[in-house]
Amino acid sequence: MSPIRNMERTRSDLSEFLRSRRERLTPADVGLPSCGRRRTPGLRREEVAALAGVGLTWYTWLEQGRGISVSVVFLESLSRVLKLDAAERRYLFLLTQQRPPPEPGKTWCVVPQLVHRLMGDLVLRPAYVLNLRWDVLAWNAAAERVFHFDSCLPGRRNLLWLLFTDPATRELFDPWEEQALQLLSRFRQDFVKATQEPDICALIKDLEKVDPDFKTWWQQQDIHGPHRDFPHLRIKGIGQVEFESTMLTIDENRHLRLIYYAALNDKPESLAFENWLADGVGEPKSTR
Repeated sequence: MSPIRNMERTRSDLSEFLRSRRERLTPADVGLPSCGRRRTPGLRREEVAALAGVGLTWYTWLEQGRGISVSVVFLESLSRVLKLDAAERRYLFLLTQQRPPPEPGKTWCVVPQLVHRLMGDLVLRPAYVLNLRWDVLAWNAAAERVFHFDSCLPGRRNLLWLLFTDPATRELFDPWEEQALQLLSRFRQDFVKATQEPDICALIKDLEKVDPDFKTWWQQQDIHGPHRDFPHLRIKGIGQVEFESTMLTIDENRHLRLIYYAALNDKPESLAFENWLADGVGEPKSTR
């Protein structure tokens, strides 16, 4: 399908969507007085336009699917006027801007039970869940053997805090400086989604007070940092182990991510690491 025909279809879908959502509401739903029977159901276009803070002609063009640009502020206002739920709001943004709406940063949330079960199935693969603040919310037995999250104070069970203040974590992430810079760069990209959250701002202020490296690097505003495709962890009794690692989004709306580590198969340390894990979690040793 050509871009022009695709755009025409999108505008048609937008027109039908806005009209259907307008027609399902009554004046009473939006706090307007009822003026007897109406020839057509729902709100009038001029009522929606007035409530959304735009002119009638401009809103009419939008509902007719004409090629006009719209702002995020207007779309949020229109979503409130039409009483759209989260799925409908997302659909409106996709129709008008071809991208989902910005979501407010959430730094506290509960990990679904299914995710706990998933991590439990990853017996020889360290895995843990982070929120937007990088608090470690859940982890499996393999991650506990590597990172010792159980020994952390609940209020300080935060990956960024551990990385800069905990000697054992510094020793684990070897080479530390290169990996710390890369992780800090990733954290900064999460921080911009929650700059008004008091707890994430407090974390940064606390780290600036206690760690000179963090304070210096944070003020440098580096959003790139060095890139390491395969992180390294120094495991006691084994040495430096090279991993593949990925961050999987498990709940986009609540900003929950699953961090997963797998030792590289072609490295001699990998077999020793998996046997070391098996000793700690009570699983049969690897024989590959």
